[in-house]
Amino acid sequence: MSTTTQQLFQSKLDPVTFEVLKNAYVNLVDQMAEQILRTCYSFVIYNHDFSSAICDAEGNTVMQGTQDISVHVGTLHLTAKAVIEDFKDDIHPGDVFLINDPYRGGTHFSDTRVIKPVFYDGKVIAFMQVNGHWADMGGSVPGSFDIKSKEHFGEGVRIPPLRIYSKGVYLQDVANLLVSNMRVPEERLGDLRSQVEAAKVGEKQLLALIEKYGIETILIAFEEVQDYVERLARTNIKALPDGTWETTDYLDMDPEVGDGLIPIHVKMTIKDDEVFYDLSGSHDYIGCFLNAGFGSSLSAAYAGTKTFFPDIPLNSGFYRAVHVELPENSVVNAPYPIAVTGFCSGAYEKIMNACFELWSSIIPERALACSFNLEYLLVGGWDTREKTKEYFMWYDWMAGGHGGRNKRDGANAMSPVFGVGLSIQPCEGQERLSPVVTTKHEIIMDSGGPGEYRGGCGVEKGGTLTAVTDTVMSYCCDRSRSVTWGIWGGLPSSPHGAWLNPEKENKEFLGAIFSNVKVESGDSFVRPSAGGGGLGDPLERDPNAVLEDVIDEYVSIERAEKDYGVVIREVDKDIDLFEIDMKATTIARENIRKNRKAWLREDITKVENAFLKGEIDTYDLIRKYGVVFDHDTKKILPESTREYRAMLDKRMVPHWG
Repeated sequence: MSTTTQQLFQSKLDPVTFEVLKNAYVNLVDQMAEQILRTCYSFVIYNHDFSSAICDAEGNTVMQGTQDISVHVGTLHLTAKAVIEDFKDDIHPGDVFLINDPYRGGTHFSDTRVIKPVFYDGKVIAFMQVNGHWADMGGSVPGSFDIKSKEHFGEGVRIPPLRIYSKGVYLQDVANLLVSNMRVPEERLGDLRSQVEAAKVGEKQLLALIEKYGIETILIAFEEVQDYVERLARTNIKALPDGTWETTDYLDMDPEVGDGLIPIHVKMTIKDDEVFYDLSGSHDYIGCFLNAGFGSSLSAAYAGTKTFFPDIPLNSGFYRAVHVELPENSVVNAPYPIAVTGFCSGAYEKIMNACFELWSSIIPERALACSFNLEYLLVGGWDTREKTKEYFMWYDWMAGGHGGRNKRDGANAMSPVFGVGLSIQPCEGQERLSPVVTTKHEIIMDSGGPGEYRGGCGVEKGGTLTAVTDTVMSYCCDRSRSVTWGIWGGLPSSPHGAWLNPEKENKEFLGAIFSNVKVESGDSFVRPSAGGGGLGDPLERDPNAVLEDVIDEYVSIERAEKDYGVVIREVDKDIDLFEIDMKATTIARENIRKNRKAWLREDITKVENAFLKGEIDTYDLIRKYGVVFDHDTKKILPESTREYRAMLDKRMVPHWG
């Protein structure tokens, strides 16, 4: 064992026992995950929108599993502590508790946690926690995502720490009270039972470890795996330079205000072996559900940090080295009863991507530009495919592009950074369960943000409703205005937004957030996800790499010239034969180099007129002119454009040489 390893180890246990138990706890949580995966009723949970953890007697996270998603794990210790705080000594063998309260450390109402205490010799020694995203929690719209909700009362059932099993007895009346306020209640009860059984699997495995190693050894290992992670985190941080870095990302808008981006300011300080985040300067909470509560913003800072330290396990030991200051009454710390259900598409990923940018400056070998924004499309109503109508919930999220990386392009068609463990839902399963047929699901050419290292490409998905009645559609997203940005001179990707009936005369752009839009049989929809932002000056990209992107249909010939200054001629498309005009490329790149700063300062009225005449496209608006356009009013948004251009001036212009 090396000196460094010995310093990190520092255990009362022998090295073999410590390592075996550390990994046994991971395996224990993974077995809980397998149980919920195989027994859940909801297609949402089946596609990995769940997480589990083992917590110690104080509620601290001892270990997460390998299938858990970041947003949940960073809050599980908070909801365990909320149960302990409320019930204190009134916790008994056989009890099971339920909580989804975002004002008590949770995320949003859909993330419903089952918490089961584990007893040994009459004392609580641990809590097993299983969190699953319930597809509907009641509220004003199917799926419980209502952008018009300013307070949580329209978002569904809020569950504070609540006993659902008492001394082993299932409290059916309590469960019925809850699910009677939710759509498809039998599915909710099925997920509840699945989560309870998963917690029992964790309890069984822990008791088996106690039988083998003894209670004292197990409890020592609980404490020491957290201490080990803390030492490992602090050792990694201490090796980095002290200093302060800060940046700002944005939500698209406050719907009550209209024009104007909503800043989320992140200042990060490294001091000795600790990291301090201060989000002061972030905007006040806004008039829709894109706000984040305290727990979810805390989780975003943890997840943004952890991304740059992939070799460190995650438990409460990690949290001891990372400190987060969140201003009260803000978009990153909204108080009760302000709506927060859309935090996942709102403040959460903005904090994460801001952290990515800051850490990219400190650990450039792991640099990562901004990634596409998480989005949910929800269709709910009555399925009339059979004689007996049934209520259905079509609840979908998209793949998209991750940001360009150090010396590598961003990944195409990935799960969102919000939860990289999420599966992309199979169309066949969706079509069997709901009266919605997928009509397209394909990578979008030109959607990756241009850079020396291109952002990953986004995806376009379309569908048609078949046999439905009394059905509505809602959409939770962002970045239609604060478009996914690049770093170190890289360009933005493309805006989000959904279209209704795009192939018909009555086509309608619904935007990046809407709710309760009535739809009928035969209606169709399509929505693109954004690509990732580019990393580095796109004029520094190897022309041969641009040529390969054209051959692979990631980049069009037109945008190869406009974004990269690489002029490519098609020789024979059928056999992928294209060639670079090097002389024309030299001229095109020099022209871009000479004019691109001026383009970002072009009079917005001229840009607007050119766009409305069809002389330039959406990519030109965003990447060339830094202009934000409103498809509803067919007008450029002056305040959003001013702020967006200022952001590009900081992230792109200084790196253009």
